[in-house]
Amino acid sequence: MSSVATRHCVVFCLSLFAATALLRSVASAAERPNIIVILTDDMGFSDIGCFGGEMETPNLNALADGGLRFTQFYNTGRCCPTRASLLTGLYPHQASIGWMETDHHLPGYRGDLNRNCATIAEVLRPAGYATYAVGKWHVTHPFNSLEGLSKHNWPLQRGFDRYFGTIRGGGSYFDPGNLVSDNEPIPPPDPEHFYYTDAISDHAVQFIDQHDAQKPFFMYVAYTAAHWPMHAKPADIAKYEGRFDAGWDQLREERYDRMLKLGVIGPSAKLSPHVKDWTNAADQQWEADGMEVYAAMVDCMDQGVGRIVDALRKRGQLDNTLILYLQDNGGCQEQGNKMRPQPTTVAGNDNPAPPMGPDELQFALTPRHTRDGRPVRIGHGVTPGPPDTYMEYGIEWANLSNTPFRLYKHFVHEGGISTPLIAHWPAGISRHGELEPQPGHLIDVMATCVDLAQADYPGESATGEPIHPAEGVSLTPAFRGESLNRPNPIFWEHEGHRAIRVGDWKLVSRARTYQGKTGPWQLYDLSRDRSEMNDLAKQFPERVNEMSAQWQAWAERANVLPLMPEWRPKSKRDEAAD
Repeated sequence: MSSVATRHCVVFCLSLFAATALLRSVASAAERPNIIVILTDDMGFSDIGCFGGEMETPNLNALADGGLRFTQFYNTGRCCPTRASLLTGLYPHQASIGWMETDHHLPGYRGDLNRNCATIAEVLRPAGYATYAVGKWHVTHPFNSLEGLSKHNWPLQRGFDRYFGTIRGGGSYFDPGNLVSDNEPIPPPDPEHFYYTDAISDHAVQFIDQHDAQKPFFMYVAYTAAHWPMHAKPADIAKYEGRFDAGWDQLREERYDRMLKLGVIGPSAKLSPHVKDWTNAADQQWEADGMEVYAAMVDCMDQGVGRIVDALRKRGQLDNTLILYLQDNGGCQEQGNKMRPQPTTVAGNDNPAPPMGPDELQFALTPRHTRDGRPVRIGHGVTPGPPDTYMEYGIEWANLSNTPFRLYKHFVHEGGISTPLIAHWPAGISRHGELEPQPGHLIDVMATCVDLAQADYPGESATGEPIHPAEGVSLTPAFRGESLNRPNPIFWEHEGHRAIRVGDWKLVSRARTYQGKTGPWQLYDLSRDRSEMNDLAKQFPERVNEMSAQWQAWAERANVLPLMPEWRPKSKRDEAAD
């Protein structure tokens, strides 16, 4: 063979090898879906339209119509623990975030992801996935200056290739604190037009557009909507003018009826009691106006979901992308600013401050002034929405958000831990528009990702630390209409509130947190009483003893002990409660 022919043969063989490798890569990507997990903040079980809400969420509704709705899915009842559990597939205490991001020097309560857990990104990246995160991180300590800044648990240090978002939990939507691009703190890009929910959506779209389609990707999209403060754009607020004027009592009844018709609850789930009669509201128009802002925040988030879906569709990636939508806890009853009897300012006076420079970083959770120097206002009569306000929507509206359940964020009764879960994957879920009643939990997301990515769950971290075995089960059998075959109960603990679910039986306890005491166990048959209205503990003492023993064994192995009421330092409020 001539040298020219030899060269042609070599080139041909190399080209054939490259083409074969490319085909294998494309085939592998086709077999293994992209995975997008969308998490929203401080929203109730019935807020979105496809679960009964009156807010406009056409994009989430479309995902539900084309996919599957889980009607008994659970979070942990609070923002930090939920994120730790979702990202690691463990119970939050096993990842050292049993409470918030404060370090209490107890194994389950360090407030900082430990090295005995792996994030989904750390598991999927070795399996060939690109990994992206946008939005709220909140699984490490926030930073209040650049001096001595540690990035050891920031997203890029925990398996993600790209990141845009906030390291801390809440903050202004117009000027969020702890804003980071990849690994560097930044001020809001284009401060005059910045709105955090839109920025999260825009960066998610950007990462999709820039992604190399020859490999699959995992993306974690963590919106802060609709966590306080109630900040929204005027155009979004205007869509809901007058929509909530009927008040929380009537709207709750209307939601309940829609939920029954949709089938997301059954008739055995009775409507739990109202918190306060609408007729006793001190300022009905102010209350309704505040709820309009909350709805606008949810609406804007849904618009962003629509842009993410459109980006996938335009790149031909939608059919082979699993999208999971869920929420971090129930509706939020926190209302410290709203309960102030009259308008005031965070700064304590009405004096303006010098405008912040374009490159100046925001560190504060609650800014005292806007970036252009206006004092931030709080208190009764302050209508939320603009950047110079910092308000919550309040316990009565949270009761609406959690229809038909009892209690709220913080608690492990159904109102605190129930979340919608939407699963959409045209190439992999044959059940379209159906409801899935099998119970599930955040711990199942890791197991599902490992299953679909054909990844190996690690036995130890890169530093040689042992990794806790994953706690969840893959949801993929439910995608086919099959049983999840969950071998273990599902467990909860937060702030001394405790629960365990075994089949349809749930044992739950509400702590007397401010007295430093755990409450008595309550027993419910959720198949007949999803709203937890009829305590059966006295009728079935043996079941209570058996399930409480199971809970205790879990608490001992999962770094739950000691419980928060036992280690929490007593404040003057605690002493007064005693």
